[in-house]
Amino acid sequence: MDFSFTEEQIMMKDMARKFAETEMWPVVGEYDDKHIWPEDIYKKLNETGLDCIGVPEEFGGAGIDFLGQALVTEELARGDLGLATGVVASTLLATDPIHIAANDEQKSRWFTKMLEGGKLAAFCLTEPGAGSDVGGMSTSCKKTDGGYILNGTKCFITNGGIANQYTVFATLDKKMGVKGICCFMVDRESEGLSVGKTENKLGIRLSNTAEVVFDNVFVPAENRLGEEGTGWMTCMKTLDYSRPMIAALAVGCAQGAYDHAVEYSKMRVQFGKPISSFQAVQFMLADACMEIEAGRLLYQKACWLKMNSQPFSQASSVAKGYCGDMAMRVTTDMVQVFGGYGYTKDYPVEKYMRDAKILQIYEGTSQVQRMVVAANLLKGLR
Repeated sequence: MDFSFTEEQIMMKDMARKFAETEMWPVVGEYDDKHIWPEDIYKKLNETGLDCIGVPEEFGGAGIDFLGQALVTEELARGDLGLATGVVASTLLATDPIHIAANDEQKSRWFTKMLEGGKLAAFCLTEPGAGSDVGGMSTSCKKTDGGYILNGTKCFITNGGIANQYTVFATLDKKMGVKGICCFMVDRESEGLSVGKTENKLGIRLSNTAEVVFDNVFVPAENRLGEEGTGWMTCMKTLDYSRPMIAALAVGCAQGAYDHAVEYSKMRVQFGKPISSFQAVQFMLADACMEIEAGRLLYQKACWLKMNSQPFSQASSVAKGYCGDMAMRVTTDMVQVFGGYGYTKDYPVEKYMRDAKILQIYEGTSQVQRMVVAANLLKGLR
């Protein structure tokens, strides 16, 4: 077993940590209050190349490996989970179907556009009536001359209102269930595509979350990813790819709250002593440290399995399920370390706690992860 990182992984991780501390921490509270996507921070991130960690080297990207992507993801989430969510949704989640199902010409078009001045992408799967139940989607793709006509509404779409390109899942016929699902590359400028309601969220308020509406949107046949009816498999593979990254986001969020709490515990004096000297506080910090480290090892194991061409679906769900719950526990306890001050916006831990809740919901709820894990166990898979 080898737990060391390559020089490139260390360099990218350090770059992301420095960016989080110098560019994100000083201003994320203001953007959180305003509930807006921080375009100026993202522009600076684009200058580092960290916003396109999912672009392969042959298409102009840095060619960062899967574990390196996760390490960058963790560090950005330590800075702010909302901004990190927007980055991951663009360069990884929305782009994973391209890696999985696109041909070389489609990849060239997608990645070229992504590298044009820091363009964002969005992954359009969830609908008002189809969340965990992917097979229940209603967005339709009707065949026509030269392509397809898309109709329907997607909701809770990260980057939905600010993306320039979308990977969209739609069904040829709802009666076909998962066998009718197709995946498409759709341009923001497509006639009939519009942005609906922008969500006012509890946490990750730096990220843009909106409805995307398709009203007789024509999509050329050359923009379909894979064969007809293979969209569901593309989606399932995409979620396997993305769940270690969500686990990394969770670890980063928990680590950020933990780091702030450790420093505060050394400075806050009660009964004539720093509260870090009290066993009750020490145990909360120690428990948080153990949970964060366990979560970090889980997502890194999932990454290692994928990079070594071994089955990693189960490891992905284990990591995502555990780390999402872990981040909620840790951030809540770190608010407790701050006491009453932790409940105010004068300190950043309340934001970490609000942000953490989404980690138990998006990319498959904690309950869905348990369903996946249990199903695999009963099949004899590990």
